[in-house]
Amino acid sequence: MSIIETEAALHEAHRDNHTHRDVNGGWLRPAVFGAMDGLVSNLALMTGVAGGAVSQQTIVITGLAGLAAGAFSMAAGEYTSVASQRELVQAELEVERGELSKHPADEMEELAALYVSRGVEPELAREVARQLSKDPEQALEIHAREELGVDPDDLPSPLVAAVSSFGSFALGALLPVLPYLLGATALWPAVLLALTGLFACGALVARVTARSWWYSGLRQLLLGGTAAALTYGLGALFGAAL
Repeated sequence: MSIIETEAALHEAHRDNHTHRDVNGGWLRPAVFGAMDGLVSNLALMTGVAGGAVSQQTIVITGLAGLAAGAFSMAAGEYTSVASQRELVQAELEVERGELSKHPADEMEELAALYVSRGVEPELAREVARQLSKDPEQALEIHAREELGVDPDDLPSPLVAAVSSFGSFALGALLPVLPYLLGATALWPAVLLALTGLFACGALVARVTARSWWYSGLRQLLLGGTAAALTYGLGALFGAAL
């Protein structure tokens, strides 16, 4: 194989192995947070009620109500949060677009100064800034990345965030209720299934974040189990006092 062919193969291998996952998408954070929150909050809610020595029907109704209320609350919260963030970024982009239109020379010097601060020679930095500033939209994108830390073409979607959080919360919150819906009459199957789900969710997240699967799984298991135990104790305490 010639040197040129070898270098081409190495370049192609580097390109294939040097791709990155999307870390700016609007679905991962609300989906993960929603599933964890659904599992922990509904498990804690149901164990707290069960600690008060109430009927099985009351526990099931509590779990279903917690599922519905939490899923809608999560979806509304995520939509409002992401929409507000997106609107803020868009407002700042309009400010930057206005500055590029009214003071193009100053903005070009600002960009050149930024490159100089990163080690580029002043003359080269000014030439790069001049060439990049020829296209107003490209200039806006560069200024947005450098000054605001955002990509104007990759802003998170409020709808995606809302749907992701709604579905994942509902799925997570369903696990503690499922054993009762399938005929269970005791609390322990619901707790066991929910804790298994917490460990599985933590391990699954580790595959995305590259953290150790057992560490991530045990962390979620410990947090969820602690919350359930505390609320059960509070439910038993309040139930005895009433």
